[in-house]
Amino acid sequence: MSRRIAAKITGVASYVPPRVVTNADLEKIVDTTDEWIRTRTGIRERHYAEPGVASSHLGTEAARKLLAMKGVSADEIGMIVVATVTPDMLFPATACLIQDRLGAKNAWGFDLSAACSGFPYALTVGAQFVASGAHNKVLVVGSDVMTSILDFKDRNTCVLFGDAAGAVLIEPTESEQEGIIDFVHDIDGSGGCDLYMPAGGSLHPASHETVEKRMHYVHQEGPQVFKYAVRRMAELACEILKRNGFSSRDLALVVPHQANLRIIRAMQERLGVDDSKIVVNIDRFGNTTAGTIPLGLVDATEQKRLRKGDLVLLIAVGAGFTTGAVLMRWAY
Repeated sequence: MSRRIAAKITGVASYVPPRVVTNADLEKIVDTTDEWIRTRTGIRERHYAEPGVASSHLGTEAARKLLAMKGVSADEIGMIVVATVTPDMLFPATACLIQDRLGAKNAWGFDLSAACSGFPYALTVGAQFVASGAHNKVLVVGSDVMTSILDFKDRNTCVLFGDAAGAVLIEPTESEQEGIIDFVHDIDGSGGCDLYMPAGGSLHPASHETVEKRMHYVHQEGPQVFKYAVRRMAELACEILKRNGFSSRDLALVVPHQANLRIIRAMQERLGVDDSKIVVNIDRFGNTTAGTIPLGLVDATEQKRLRKGDLVLLIAVGAGFTTGAVLMRWAY
């Protein structure tokens, strides 16, 4: 068994913008149908941020809800890690903007870019700083405004995504009956061009040419992404359980990244767990990238599907390709 990380999630909150966009709404602007979207993805609706509302705004709202719920003041936070691929701007980091809005004057932080695996990666990073004793309270935020980089002339990608943010508070634990047990993360950079945004960085800075070629939007090779995600999510779930002496029977809940219902069901079948052990909310939110797993945790807590000591698996596959899994005992 891998060394236990002496850190636990003690609270979770989320924020979604109020505007709901249904498949019927998209039918009016894109050559698609409600049936096509539902049968291929499982999505019925998603939330869109209004113009001028950025990832820092969504992330701040989620963090504020979390701190209020926990009765924690912003100046108690020692560190803020923000998972996002849609930062407000390249710099300063979105973590800086959230820190300022919260008034977390004693916190330092940074952004982490791992696409849909961003939240598990950020959670693992934050947990290390708690386990080391460097900080007693770390705020991990997953926030993305994916609509800011969607091409609504590309019907295969624009229907998939929504906007949302989630936040968790990480604190120390001394008990083996609660907290983060292990993580398994990996990348396969050979799949980088199967899901990416070509322009906006140092390779292709913004220009008339990059704008005209629609290079500032999400580009995806759907079949390749689907095949990789189906295979790797199942493999990673089995790997992290086996190396820690568990089987799928020991799991109380799996909170997978919500990219496609068929991917989730394929992993579920491989694990051999029933619907009661899988969080699925893609029908209401779509793919919110770094926001999906905290949204799933919020749903699970509100539906009373989690009890202290439950074995929980968080798992995601994202652009890069990145893959991340975190195994934990639920702490509250």
